[in-house]
Amino acid sequence: MALGPNDLVLCSGTLARGISFEERLAAASAAGFDGVSLWGRDYRAARDEGLSDADMRSMLESHGLALGEIDPAWWWLPGAGDVHIPAELDTLDVFRFGEAEIFAIADALGARSLNAVDVFGGDWDTERAAEAFAGLCARATEHGLLVHIEWLSWSKIPDLRTALEIVQLAKAPNGGLNVDAWHFVRAGVDLEELRKVPGELVTAVQLDDGPVEPEENLMHATLHERALPGEGEFDLAGILGALDEIGAAAPIGVEVFSDDLHALGPAESARLAAAAAREVLEAGR
Repeated sequence: MALGPNDLVLCSGTLARGISFEERLAAASAAGFDGVSLWGRDYRAARDEGLSDADMRSMLESHGLALGEIDPAWWWLPGAGDVHIPAELDTLDVFRFGEAEIFAIADALGARSLNAVDVFGGDWDTERAAEAFAGLCARATEHGLLVHIEWLSWSKIPDLRTALEIVQLAKAPNGGLNVDAWHFVRAGVDLEELRKVPGELVTAVQLDDGPVEPEENLMHATLHERALPGEGEFDLAGILGALDEIGAAAPIGVEVFSDDLHALGPAESARLAAAAAREVLEAGR
């Protein structure tokens, strides 16, 4: 099942951790999503529930859902793969899932793409980052995956300009960008800058919202305090309009890390996320 610009993807972080795989899929399906995204931890939890890969594939199919991106690729930049984070310090349960584990999940469930981020920084420049990204994309091709860079404003890939430079230097046919509204605004990206991006390089979009004025603790805010699309002050209509102008054809993810939303339970969280996204999409296109 292919995902395109008219499809909505329920991103993993929009639902609380600890829910079952069936609850996740049922909530997404009932809300009218076309796909879901997963973190490695979601897959591992499903296996711990006793589900096989075949079970999960069958459940995705029965709910009419595709698997969008798998999140995150944290190891790809120079030196990152050598970093060891003890399990007791890995509060997000990310770093035990390296490249081999993530590619195995993609193969098992048929993922569309892989989301790449910078976590650890380092002494590399954009040329070395581009070489590393090209290598990741080449390896991902063997698994049928697109790879998109999501810039994080506190990282060494802090903005659209840096992420785009890496992608363009890498020249990977399956390499692109993830335009997440939260990081778009927090990085201070201008809409004119987005309008200059070749549309085919935008291979993922994530909607969310928040105040224009940056929060005091960005890391905490991005993981706990995001708002549903349309319930904050971001210019989502402008972002979506610019994406349409450049011909971006990526599916639309809804990624709202929010303690308040999570407290409502998976079904209500998914319903509200889908309704908010559709309203914003109608206004912005």
